Amino acid sequence: MSKVKLFIAISLDGYIATESGSIEWLNHFPQDEVDDSYETFYNSIGNVIMGSTTYRQITEELADVYPYADSKSYVLTSQTFKPADGVTFVNKNVSDVVKDIKSDNDSDIWIVGGSSIVKPLVENNEIDEYIIAIAPMLLGKGIPLFKHMNESLTLNLINTYRKNQLVYLSYEKKPLK
Repeated sequence: MSKVKLFIAISLDGYIATESGSIEWLNHFPQDEVDDSYETFYNSIGNVIMGSTTYRQITEELADVYPYADSKSYVLTSQTFKPADGVTFVNKNVSDVVKDIKSDNDSDIWIVGGSSIVKPLVENNEIDEYIIAIAPMLLGKGIPLFKHMNESLTLNLINTYRKNQLVYLSYEKKPLK
């Protein structure tokens, strides 16, 4: 059965981007050792879900070539986008898209993006694994990963490690009682 995974970097104070949406601050850390955490993670998934803001940022600002072309991508949007190979644009809530993917294939699902996609999945305990890379940067303000949750959720810590200046924390969900 496929797992829903969140793999994302945050600042020490919990932000995924500046107020303007920039993630340039992630490029300020020396790379003294090889960190293949992203590649290892990416090779474990077959589906990517993101919102339209993240999709637009990736395709218009961050990459010349769509970086997830070898995965099935789902973009949650009510807007119209130019068709793209391997990308499905859907006007559904994220939980329904996860259910659709799980009924269609067994590949793991990566949740890419911010709190508008993450929050409903967290609140419904639908994220199976959280891999959070914490960068030694205090942004002071910006776009938080977790916005005003309705209830708390306890997770199980399954792994920690450091690469360069990032600390990786891996958690798995606990079943709801």
